Amino acid sequence: MLTPKYPPQDTAPQVASVPLPASDLPAPPAPVAQAPLASVSNRPVVHLTPGSALALAAGGGAVVLVVGAVLVSMLLAVAITGMSVAVCALVLRSLLNAERNR
Repeated sequence: MLTPKYPPQDTAPQVASVPLPASDLPAPPAPVAQAPLASVSNRPVVHLTPGSALALAAGGGAVVLVVGAVLVSMLLAVAITGMSVAVCALVLRSLLNAERNR
């Protein structure tokens, strides 16, 4: 039941290849000389001055502060929602208990 089922083997007839005479064989390609690699890189180089490094650090700090503020506000929203649901549950329970006691 759990053993794999393989498809049947290909039953197409094999085509016999006919060897070409030596006069019809293509000539081997001529060796291609490789150009020497350039030692100079074509990638752009970024130069950081003290001012740009300071701006980069300030930008990174601002991103961290903004992301942190968003995450803290989301956590606070979840906590406030949970507390309000708990208060609603207590009020409903007390109302239902008051109805039963009458």
